[in-house]
Amino acid sequence: MILSLLVLGLVTLQRLGELLLARRNTRRLLARGAYEVGASHYPLIVALHALWLAGLWLLAWDRAINLIWLAVFIGLQALRVWVIATLGGRWTTRIIILPGAPLVRGGPYRLISHPNYVVVAVEMAVLPLAFGLPLYGLIFFLLNAAVLTLRLSVEAKALAAR
Repeated sequence: MILSLLVLGLVTLQRLGELLLARRNTRRLLARGAYEVGASHYPLIVALHALWLAGLWLLAWDRAINLIWLAVFIGLQALRVWVIATLGGRWTTRIIILPGAPLVRGGPYRLISHPNYVVVAVEMAVLPLAFGLPLYGLIFFLLNAAVLTLRLSVEAKALAAR
């Protein structure tokens, strides 16, 4: 139970810290002449992630943790840090277009075009698996896939138009 609370607490703090970083980066990018696209679906993304985490607090706080799945989740966090470090001041949770800026092609972007989305999709399934909640993980994996389909469509159009 203590490990479950620790993991949930750390994930919550991580997500809150990332929101603060994303907000700071968004403000700075907008000040440099960037603009946002897809703002209408952003609240849906925030709600999905908040529900995922709140549901884990409700269902998993007192459950034993499968250490193998926890190790997979920790590995995903290393990939998340790699993505954020590669994008630097351009990392944000919104779709922000900075005119004239080249697409990032280094780090994990050498391998796939949307590594952050891959990490998020997998971790939405993996953390629930660590708590022995496979159906919960599947439901949120599928909900996230639906939202990502919309987001990727909006992002692709915006990038093609620049």
